[in-house]
Amino acid sequence: MRDTIGWAALDRDAPLRPWAFQRRDLREDDVAVRVEYCGVCSSDISAIRHRGDDPLVPGHEMTGEITAVGAAVTGFRIGDKVAVGNIIDSCGECGPCLAGRENWCARFPTLTYGNVDPKDGMPTRGGYSSEYVLPAKFTYHLPAGLDPAAVAPLMCAGVTTYVPLKRWGAGPGKRVGIVGMGGLGHLALKIAHHLGAEVVQFTRTLDKAAEARALGADDVVLSTDEQQMAAQRGRFDLILDTAGAPHSIEPYVAALAMDGTLCVVGIPEGDLSVNPLSLIQGAKTLAGAGSGGTRETQEMLDFCAGHRITADIEILPQRRVNEALDRLARNDVRYRFVLDMTTAVAGV
Repeated sequence: MRDTIGWAALDRDAPLRPWAFQRRDLREDDVAVRVEYCGVCSSDISAIRHRGDDPLVPGHEMTGEITAVGAAVTGFRIGDKVAVGNIIDSCGECGPCLAGRENWCARFPTLTYGNVDPKDGMPTRGGYSSEYVLPAKFTYHLPAGLDPAAVAPLMCAGVTTYVPLKRWGAGPGKRVGIVGMGGLGHLALKIAHHLGAEVVQFTRTLDKAAEARALGADDVVLSTDEQQMAAQRGRFDLILDTAGAPHSIEPYVAALAMDGTLCVVGIPEGDLSVNPLSLIQGAKTLAGAGSGGTRETQEMLDFCAGHRITADIEILPQRRVNEALDRLARNDVRYRFVLDMTTAVAGV
């Protein structure tokens, strides 16, 4: 077993604190990664709030360096810089897995943390830690020339937005709306722009308008302005809803053109409500998407490397992890926190 230090939720309603635990010894198809940067995702907050009795080490968007490889690994060497996302294994046999869409594994994929590895029954513990061990298949070479800290959020927010934008044809001649401009939304905006679509950013606050245009928005719509929203009716081929706060989706369904799609990737608390006639009139589609498999993740990384796309981040030393979580809960970040896991932690 491999000794590891991570930031764990050990006591209910208490801050994360350093915790010593063990990773498994490498299997023949495994690699060990020294974690250098780990993004902080809103799903980490949800997992901490709803965790069970077992210690929880969050973190599922990492970059780092290979420190060991299993006997059967051929695609990586010690010293390679790599990226790791929120899925670290799957059954490998079902239809989705064989298609490279392991995020929809029929058995359910093995998640980076808060899960149980079906191969050995050990709990998975995340990237707020010094080291991670996983199969080489779910490890990706870090794109050359990109800031490794700013690449980390691509492994969650990047692939989560890239996949539906590609699936529903964002590109030249298409008008795409992005709802929300946070960790997911700002990357969706960049990706849709570089795919060649006409991109409109929906935001609740005017103070983000200039930033949205700088990131690639062709237009910005204030979603709290009824007149502005009414003017959007029937305009969009695709709207990607990244918002994590409760909101009505009816105005966005109304903004779809005939045969348009509203795809939900944000996860607000509570149920969504839509009038069936809103979908029937115009043959509109209400869809959802989440994460991506190995094929899609590699495609996303290649696309982002080709267009120099990374997340806009604020880096904090790992000892300030609880500050990052608290500020993220208040939406006090533009647009993604990343923890520097190479920094020292007092007393560890």
